[in-house]
Amino acid sequence: MTFLHRRTVLRAAMGSALAGAAGTAAAGCGGDRPAAGHRPGAPAPSGSKAGGTGAAALPGAPLMLPRLPPGLPAQIDHGPRGARAVALTFHGAGDAKAATAVLSEVERAGARITVLAVGTWLDAQPQLARRVLDGGHELGNHTMRHLSICSMPEQAAYAEITECAERLRRLTGGIGRWFRPSRARRATDQVVRLARRAGYPHVLSYDVDSLDFTDPGAEAVRRTVLNAVRPGSVVSLHFGHAGTLAALPAILDGLHRRGLRAVTTTELLTR
Repeated sequence: MTFLHRRTVLRAAMGSALAGAAGTAAAGCGGDRPAAGHRPGAPAPSGSKAGGTGAAALPGAPLMLPRLPPGLPAQIDHGPRGARAVALTFHGAGDAKAATAVLSEVERAGARITVLAVGTWLDAQPQLARRVLDGGHELGNHTMRHLSICSMPEQAAYAEITECAERLRRLTGGIGRWFRPSRARRATDQVVRLARRAGYPHVLSYDVDSLDFTDPGAEAVRRTVLNAVRPGSVVSLHFGHAGTLAALPAILDGLHRRGLRAVTTTELLTR
């Protein structure tokens, strides 16, 4: 399907998918307001395993993730530059219809993504955990309430990680392989250490920031991603923004023309 035709098809879908998101679309990792009801000091989730590779309990979800290669850094910005693939990673928050529209679009292109879910989003829309995994995508941890985790006291920061991990474990049978800090591109040494304690040996950063959460429009999102992406790149994107959904066909087509596939982060690192 050509970009122009896919954009026409998407235009009708976007109206219904994003109508309910007006005024509530997820802000970017630098712009969310702290949610009420923050409860620091929650215990680590029981049953969590080092590496976050617990068996998934959902139909169609993989029972075991492939082993990562040795020697990966504590914070991962990108995959191997010789790979003919990239990882599109999405901040998991916002309207359910908009998120589902993104998943459907990448699936139509034969692509797979990594979703870093916010715990409050999983609480509000638990069915989306199954939708992500059943689509062949990857689900990880983006903290419980999307607060500025790198500036939080140790106990509160640990609670942000473990409370989201517990939601993932309850919904999927495992805590997910990847953790990404909220409101920060890279984690502090403290957050890296806390993530490791919670069962995440690697913090997932990125080398391409789409800036889609600033709502610059579909063309700007497309241009920002395709101008910066390289083989092995990890790209930061967000659910809940109309420009992101509208830009996806052109982004996926642009990657295809360069001989690059959009795969999950685990696939990128184990190819």
